[in-house]
Amino acid sequence: MNLIKFLSSSLSLFLLLSVFISDGVYTVYSSRNLLQAGKTPCPINFKFMNYTIIINSRCKGPHFPHVECCAAFRDFACPYRNLVNDESTDCLTLMLSNIRLYGRYPVGLFSSYCLQGKQHLDCPGQA
Repeated sequence: MNLIKFLSSSLSLFLLLSVFISDGVYTVYSSRNLLQAGKTPCPINFKFMNYTIIINSRCKGPHFPHVECCAAFRDFACPYRNLVNDESTDCLTLMLSNIRLYGRYPVGLFSSYCLQGKQHLDCPGQA
């Protein structure tokens, strides 16, 4: 009987936590502050940038072709490559967050397919 009560209470707790996490509340507490702890604030305000080169031109869903999306991402981001590649700033995180917010892209689309290594933007042909 005690085993059934334990499993019942454990299941209830699991379901409660699942709803809590899936409802997006978990990401609110874990997203920016933990990822950007100790980083220098970006000197560029990526919140008000013009993202149409990515959003309205070549990177469209539902399939989000990686080659076209990454080319558009590089066209937008390469002018800021020194700041984006500087791991002491939060520029890359802010840029990716705003692109995802305004373009409604899947999580990790640009960071998984368009960056070399952990956080490196490669801009071929640019010194």
